[in-house]
Amino acid sequence: MRVTKHEHAALVVVESGHTLVIDPGSFTSPLEDLVGLVGIVITHEHPDHWTPEHLTRLQRAHPETPIYGPEGVVKAAAGFDVTAVAPGDSLDLGPFHLEFFGGQHAVIHESIPVVDNVGVLVNDGLYYPGDSYTVPKRTHVRLLAAPVGAPWLKIGDAMDFVLAVKPDRVFATHDMTLSVAGKQMGASRLTWAVEQNGGSYVDLPPGETTDV
Repeated sequence: MRVTKHEHAALVVVESGHTLVIDPGSFTSPLEDLVGLVGIVITHEHPDHWTPEHLTRLQRAHPETPIYGPEGVVKAAAGFDVTAVAPGDSLDLGPFHLEFFGGQHAVIHESIPVVDNVGVLVNDGLYYPGDSYTVPKRTHVRLLAAPVGAPWLKIGDAMDFVLAVKPDRVFATHDMTLSVAGKQMGASRLTWAVEQNGGSYVDLPPGETTDV
């Protein structure tokens, strides 16, 4: 299974000629030349994780591709046919087995409503929590996509998240709001955290890939 990181929170996962897209949002360049798109997962309704333009473009190139997200996404993306998923749900899309965790977005501020959010585990190997620190239970994560920069994020909490998950490898995501120096600092902190349990950090700029 090959994982490509795109700008900010977008991931493209390829297995056996089939493709899964996760969180194509407002900071992400158009996702083109995809082969065998079997599904799109949106972890929550905030625009840095999905836009109508991305969904329209993807569905024009790949008609009838199903879209999945929590109830908040179903409501926010009312112009699209989104199937609701909730924590505890699982489904199969081609070669991909998906399991969903969590339920709520991390708190940004008491004045800002907390929205629905699901973390997604792909093929029992790749885990992306969306905008949360939800730890998937009863599974060994081989590759963790760990948020590193956000209005709701403190780097110490991100480090604790990596320590709790204990992945074999981790890379930084949710990072377009950071400067170059901020990304370097975040990478060094996540490196320390993953190494405490014998794991390693993967430097994955946008457009780069790694295998699970």
